Amino acid sequence: ACTATALFTLQTNAPAGGSGNRVGLRGGGPLTTLIVPQTTAASLWKKLWLNVLDQEEIAGAEPMDASVMPWLGATRLSGRKGTITTPSDVHALQMYWGMPRRIRLGKNEGSGKCDLCGEQATSLYKGYCTKKHGINFDGPWVHPLTPYRFDPKKKNFPLSLKGQKGGLGYRHWLGLALQDAETGDKAATIVQVFNDERGRSLFNSNSASLWCFGYDMDKMKVRCWYDSRFPIFALNDRQRINLIDWAGELIRTAREVVKILRNEIKSAWFRRPGDVKGDMSIIDQQFWEETEPSFYRLLDKLAKLPAETGMAPPQIYLSWFQTLEMSVFQIFEKATLKSTPENLDLKRIISAQQTLRKKFYGNKSIKNLKAKANL
Repeated sequence: ACTATALFTLQTNAPAGGSGNRVGLRGGGPLTTLIVPQTTAASLWKKLWLNVLDQEEIAGAEPMDASVMPWLGATRLSGRKGTITTPSDVHALQMYWGMPRRIRLGKNEGSGKCDLCGEQATSLYKGYCTKKHGINFDGPWVHPLTPYRFDPKKKNFPLSLKGQKGGLGYRHWLGLALQDAETGDKAATIVQVFNDERGRSLFNSNSASLWCFGYDMDKMKVRCWYDSRFPIFALNDRQRINLIDWAGELIRTAREVVKILRNEIKSAWFRRPGDVKGDMSIIDQQFWEETEPSFYRLLDKLAKLPAETGMAPPQIYLSWFQTLEMSVFQIFEKATLKSTPENLDLKRIISAQQTLRKKFYGNKSIKNLKAKANL
């Protein structure tokens, strides 16, 4: 069982592995999103069945042959020229069983203890052989369990969203749960089905959540495994449009503010910040973590507003403005004034702080927040 699971994990997440070693159908290290009932009483079957599409939604019923499960027949070799396999070349269900790598297990080593799970087993495998030029998946593949970034000009194929450094947070929520117009990110097909149909018929407003997980890959190297839960709501069409607009406005403002914060902390730290190429992601991460509880609290309030609500209440914008304001200046002070005294350049820090205040309060999105908060 562990051997089968390991093989499936490699095939479905297959990263770039050098010339001739093909990547997975969704690209290397794709994110997977599943709808999960909030109740602890839900069985594994109910959780899985909630994420299965109807035959009418995916291609109808056909025999389970090599067009669906490629290991049941001869491999579609891609050769040195990289001959591709598109959705029109195989059955649509093959997207669940993509097999880019050519792998054959070694001999059965007999009974013993599994190194992965520690259980006694009657069949153990300790090695495999592999060959290059397996199935080269390319073209407009859209896996039902994965969110994608779509090119608004429709010149490029959809690009699956991947695990990334820094993990997943509320800045990704819109693209994972609904649609982020700013980035082009759109929720997985199964999530769209929940939003359009199943959510309203099977659940109350907040009785389900979105489970998102995947590897952060650096070519063949696994840097991290990310696993996050996000809120998801059963809304009618008008409520969903409103929530996309309102949540998008809050997230966009936060994205602009964190850039200002990062740049001014860098200016406080270094005499020539433009020449410094170091990783500043720790500042971003701190900002997103500190503002996250407030965002989800406001998101829940927004999702409960009636469909006919024309504009979000001023209290929403006031609360978000206050959250951003407090977080930005607190993080700046901690990052710049917590250094040892001999490393402090107070003149540079004060100058960066003044610039931070000027850019923060002068930011167009912040001004819009204040206007809608009646400040």
